[in-house]
Amino acid sequence: MVKLNAEEKLELIKRNTEEIIGEDELKKLLNSEKKLTVYLGTAPTGRPHVGYFMWALKVSDLLKVGFKVKILLADLHAAMDNTPWEILEERYNYYAVIIPLVIGAMGADTKNLEFVKGSDFQLKPDYILDVLKLSSITSVHDCHKAASEVVKLGDNPKLSGLIYPLMQALDEEYLKVDAQLGGTDQRKIMVLARENLPKIGYNPRIEILNPLIPGLIGKKMSSSVEASKIDLMDLPDVVKEKLKKAEFVEGDCDNGVMAFLKHILFTIKRDKKEKLIVKRPVKFGGNLEYSFYKDLEDDVLKKNLHPLDLKNCLAEEISKLLEPINKHRKELEKLSGLAYK
Repeated sequence: MVKLNAEEKLELIKRNTEEIIGEDELKKLLNSEKKLTVYLGTAPTGRPHVGYFMWALKVSDLLKVGFKVKILLADLHAAMDNTPWEILEERYNYYAVIIPLVIGAMGADTKNLEFVKGSDFQLKPDYILDVLKLSSITSVHDCHKAASEVVKLGDNPKLSGLIYPLMQALDEEYLKVDAQLGGTDQRKIMVLARENLPKIGYNPRIEILNPLIPGLIGKKMSSSVEASKIDLMDLPDVVKEKLKKAEFVEGDCDNGVMAFLKHILFTIKRDKKEKLIVKRPVKFGGNLEYSFYKDLEDDVLKKNLHPLDLKNCLAEEISKLLEPINKHRKELEKLSGLAYK
């Protein structure tokens, strides 16, 4: 592997991100001799979908630049977000098998990757005491605001949903990390952490935010809305059928299909030095090849490329990405059957 300097590391870290809160702090750390650690938390709530490839790619980037990466399988956070306690362990077991496969599908070198179960440290007395300390200095309004884009609060929010952001803030300290990675929906929790951790004697962390992939239907790819997502266990015919029904107005790039191509598929293709090949019958102009997303976007805007041709292309590419996961289908189906009765 080619050794990267601090500038090259920063460029790779920033690739495919929406924002880095504390970028100047990150630059200083990259120029130091310190071995840096970052974590990403994922709560075992709904069934994971291909939108998870977005942060899995960034995990791969962070491993490439030399970070130690901790993946928090946040079982207690799932309970705080309305996952029934009686199936919590089954949901955790499913995530514990499928999430490593998602990261592995990105081709990452995983020797500096560690998985941590939330309840292994979040039930210890020191952690609980710090939750209470944070609760005594954080208003209900601020907790509600922080949780609003992450937790399913509803019209009559449960207290657990307001505890959620306090726990996520403390995870940065108890996992002993320099940075946290998360989607843009996590931003308010990350800001709360940076503002409040120093009040109880802990350092603020760097916050790395990646964009969220829009759903096939609607604005967000959601585990709870089946038509909006492609499940990690969907077979090729299901993937093709879901993409066929995806929202995609000819000449318009503002949709989940184009977002997946831009942020995920072209990033993978570029790293592998491969082109995207859109297959078309000769009578419709034959196959098209793209090395850069911008060229594809231009053809879509000019209506030189029909949405169905692009949907079929993406269906084939996603099914290839899911092949390493499908090799474990028998085990995953058993775990899924217990977790999502």
